[in-house]
Amino acid sequence: MSVLESQSSTRVVPGSAAGEPPLIEVRHLSKRFVKALDLAEKIAARLGADVHEEVVHAVDDVSLAVSKGEVVGLVGESGCGKSTLGRMVAGILAPSSGEILYRGSDRATLDGAAARRAALAVQMIFQDPFASLNPRMRVADIVGEAARVHGLVDAAGFDAYLDEVLRQCGLDPSFKRRYPHQFSGGQRQRIGIARALAVKPEFIVCDESVAALDVSIQAQILNLFMDLRESLGLTYLFISHDLGVVEHLSDRVVIMYLGRVVESAPTEALFDEANHPYTQALLREVPRLESRHSSFEPIKGEIPSPLDPPPGCHFHPRCPHAMARCREEAPALREIAPGRMSACHLNDG
Repeated sequence: MSVLESQSSTRVVPGSAAGEPPLIEVRHLSKRFVKALDLAEKIAARLGADVHEEVVHAVDDVSLAVSKGEVVGLVGESGCGKSTLGRMVAGILAPSSGEILYRGSDRATLDGAAARRAALAVQMIFQDPFASLNPRMRVADIVGEAARVHGLVDAAGFDAYLDEVLRQCGLDPSFKRRYPHQFSGGQRQRIGIARALAVKPEFIVCDESVAALDVSIQAQILNLFMDLRESLGLTYLFISHDLGVVEHLSDRVVIMYLGRVVESAPTEALFDEANHPYTQALLREVPRLESRHSSFEPIKGEIPSPLDPPPGCHFHPRCPHAMARCREEAPALREIAPGRMSACHLNDG
């Protein structure tokens, strides 16, 4: 049995206590990036040229809730908006519209100590464990700076606190005087994890956090995530394009396509019987031992540009089941079974 399989066999799916709001909830969240016209383009537009601002619809009306203790896998092709969604949840990007709720309270309306508590409660771990660390800072400052600035530890207890955080992440405290370039990729990712844990978060956004690592190191980091979840009661939004990793790690999987959520379901149910045609196409590409003689084909066509998304269902240009209605009307994300959501007109039949 592999390391990942041993983790999945002991998975316990959590649930919120009765009446307890989700730890993190996003409602009708959207993010648009606008490239304004430069001076030459403005002059050309005044002279009648067909020039206009370019708008990237990175995230388009997404609603999602994550309960305390849950691991939610967020999956989709490159450019689908999953990293942008994660950065908005982590507070790195401001949404163009919509709400982000922490324990039932809109983060935008919080102030003072409540706002600081909500900001520290959600931390992010990035894909590149080298680019996300300041090369001019020692590990002690990278990991401990935020905890010290926010008053989570005083000067007298700083060294002991820092050593404990490093040990939790599998790092030798004697390394704390070193710089990031003196570590391997796996060790640098552990430093990034320690930096996130140092401010005592409840919710971690993992943005392709093992994609840049060797396979053997990936397993170690994934096991560390699960150990920390159990020991610290953490909740994860795990963003990945690797369905194999998501299957073994997540309690629930959310599938995104071109800025929209197209399906959400408990992991086992989604992998056993996917509902949305896009999810079905993604799962057909996952290599499995029982299908070793099958020929794998990529999803036909290219993902459309978020600068000019297709009307109706965004997936219809690549969908083998597309109807006239799909080209005109965007399907609503609705419940198709207890705990399962899908956005497809085929469910209306």
